[in-house]
Amino acid sequence: MQRALIVEDKPDMLAWLEDSAQEVFPGLACAKARNVAQALAHIEAATFDIALIDLGLPDASGLKVLEALRPLPTLAIVVSVFDDDLHLFPALRAGAQGYLLKDMPTEQFLRHLRGIVDGEPPLSPSIARRLLAWFEPPPSTGAEYALTEREREVLTLVAKGLTLNQVADMLGISRHTTAGYVKTIYRKLNISSRAEAVAEASRLGLITL
Repeated sequence: MQRALIVEDKPDMLAWLEDSAQEVFPGLACAKARNVAQALAHIEAATFDIALIDLGLPDASGLKVLEALRPLPTLAIVVSVFDDDLHLFPALRAGAQGYLLKDMPTEQFLRHLRGIVDGEPPLSPSIARRLLAWFEPPPSTGAEYALTEREREVLTLVAKGLTLNQVADMLGISRHTTAGYVKTIYRKLNISSRAEAVAEASRLGLITL
């Protein structure tokens, strides 16, 4: 490792990431960015062996940095406070090759960075467990089999981010009828939010995350 890009808006965390990277990879030259615009400018001007990227940046999501790095030979690692599915899986889809949490002890963080040399994917333990759990077949309650074909169509469109009006227009039904379908789907699947609807639609194979 010779060159690193560190994308982090908080000065103390930026310094910690730089110190950690240089401890693991002596002589590492670090370019630093406090926001997405600065990061994209660095990527335009130079190539990097490794990038440590925060997701919650002031001007845009760190996903944009991941997407810019995806076609390049850069090991892109997210370093975030978020360990939930709604941050993890979009980051992996955007090109992240590792996902570490900011609250882990320094020595543990360093150990994950050192593992890169041996080809070990840099994943915080809780993130690794979440990934494994994602591929485990969930216990079936039978509720999903109670969904009608129309309800499955509505769930698929809602999970893809369409509004109730858009779902209604696409299926040729009224908004009131669409809202009724959504209410029934939520009750049958025992869910209460769009995020849970996305997860259930993925689990049922209706969409791909």
